[in-house]
Amino acid sequence: MFSHNINSTDAYKRPIFSSKNKIKRLLWQICWFIFCRWTPAPLHGWRAKVLRLFGAKIGNTNFIYSNCKIWAPWLLETEDVVTIGRGVEIYNPGGVFLGHHAILSQDAYVCGATHDYNSIEFTYLMKKIVIEPYVWICAKAIVLPGVQCNEGSILAAGSIATKNMNRWMVYGGNPAKPIKQRVNFLKSN
Repeated sequence: MFSHNINSTDAYKRPIFSSKNKIKRLLWQICWFIFCRWTPAPLHGWRAKVLRLFGAKIGNTNFIYSNCKIWAPWLLETEDVVTIGRGVEIYNPGGVFLGHHAILSQDAYVCGATHDYNSIEFTYLMKKIVIEPYVWICAKAIVLPGVQCNEGSILAAGSIATKNMNRWMVYGGNPAKPIKQRVNFLKSN
C-alpha cells in the first residue's frame, strides 16, 4: 500500500527528550500525585513548596490547585498573587513566566511547544510563554507557543491566542482577535 523507505534516522522515530529528562519528569509526576494531587483546595502554600523543591520559582501567595498539571516545574516562574486554577495544564518545555496577579482559570491550556510540520525532520520547537501582570486567561482558553500576553490583557473563555496580545485588550475567538479595550485600572489610581 505505502512504499516509504523508513530507516533508523527517521525523525519521527527519534525521542525528543533524553532518558534523564523523562526520568526527572516521571519523578515529578509521582511526587505531585503522592504529595499534592489529593490535597484540599486551601493548601496552596503546601503545593507551592513542593513546586519549589522541583526548581520552580514561585512568588508569594500563589493559588495553585491540586488538579492542575505542570509539565516541568523547573521551567516555571511566577510572581506574587498568581492563580493556577482547577484543571489548568501548563506544558512548558520552553518555559512559562506568570506575572503578578495573573490568573489561569479552570481548564486553561498553556502550550509551549509545537513541531515544524513543513520539515521532514518534524523539528520540535520549544518557545517561552510570557503572561504579564493582571492578565486573565479565562476558562478553557489556550495560549500557544511563544505568545506574549501583555499586561492586563484578557483571553476570553474557549479562545485561542496564536499571536501576542496587546496591553489592556480583551481577545476572543479562534484565532483570538481584539474585541474591546479593557479599563486600565492602574492608571486611574
